[in-house]
Amino acid sequence: MPSLHLPRSHRGLLAVGAAAAFVGGAAAYRRVQVQRARDAADAGIALDQPPAHDLGWGEMEAPPQLTVVTPDGGVLAVWDVGSGPIVVLPHCWGCSHAVWVPVARRLVESGHRVVLYDQRGHGASTRGTAPLSIEMLGDDLATVLRARDVTEAVLAGHSMGGMTIMSLATYHPDVLAQRACAIVLVATAAADMGTGPAAAEWFSAALISSRAVSLALHSAAGHRFVRGVFGSDPVRSHMDLTRTLFADTAPPVRAGFMVAMSAMNLLEGIATIGIPTTVMVGSRDRLTAPARAAQMVAAIPGARLVTLAGRGHMLPLEDPDAVTAEIERAFQD
Repeated sequence: MPSLHLPRSHRGLLAVGAAAAFVGGAAAYRRVQVQRARDAADAGIALDQPPAHDLGWGEMEAPPQLTVVTPDGGVLAVWDVGSGPIVVLPHCWGCSHAVWVPVARRLVESGHRVVLYDQRGHGASTRGTAPLSIEMLGDDLATVLRARDVTEAVLAGHSMGGMTIMSLATYHPDVLAQRACAIVLVATAAADMGTGPAAAEWFSAALISSRAVSLALHSAAGHRFVRGVFGSDPVRSHMDLTRTLFADTAPPVRAGFMVAMSAMNLLEGIATIGIPTTVMVGSRDRLTAPARAAQMVAAIPGARLVTLAGRGHMLPLEDPDAVTAEIERAFQD
């Protein structure tokens, strides 16, 4: 599940954004399904659910889970698979490394070593004791890079994973220079575009951490509530994965990182990035909208913008071929 960052003034408006994403996504899904059913009836054909494809390791053997311990006692679940030029893939808010597996598999098959990990409090990783913050995300990435002896890597981060890489650039520029050769920022943002009342921010955190959200996402119609984070023609299995991972993320972790993201500003830090950087965005991304991508491209020296037409926020699931191609291209820049 992506961070709930809206195209404008979302700090303090996160509650409205969260509700709009859930309610608007459900409404959009219903409209599409009704129209598809009518079209199918007119054509005299049956509608089938989109196949549950492209979410696992395929014919490859799933890599074993490793662990990396952070200074505050957090235990990060890590997967290190393949051989060759290295790619590190931090994932988005409220999900896990699973959203990167379609891309990771392609990279391994084309001759790369891929390092994935679950962000703290997500998936199989524990929360640790330190307060949740954007700076901590960069700290954790630095810890993983050192623990797995990563050098000359392409760092590719999706949504909060992109913020993780930008946090590394801001708070650990020496580690970035020593360990990475290029960056790919996928459907992400570096800063707010405005501010709002603190009361609304508090309410948004309470909403996103509520039991009602988890119950709704786990319901039979739960996939409808994440429809809005995808672009055109989403695959049902992708929506199911996204809603399940978000529902299974501990509510305090969802809320804590939401508040941290609402106050972040990494623009000065990313202006110091000195390695090739690609910024990717879907033209239908309503959470980290194209304006956010343009803001990052303007801040990062020499950054290149790639816009995927018709795609939404979940680019590693929606178009793993395009994301993989840009990561591979980054090694050549």
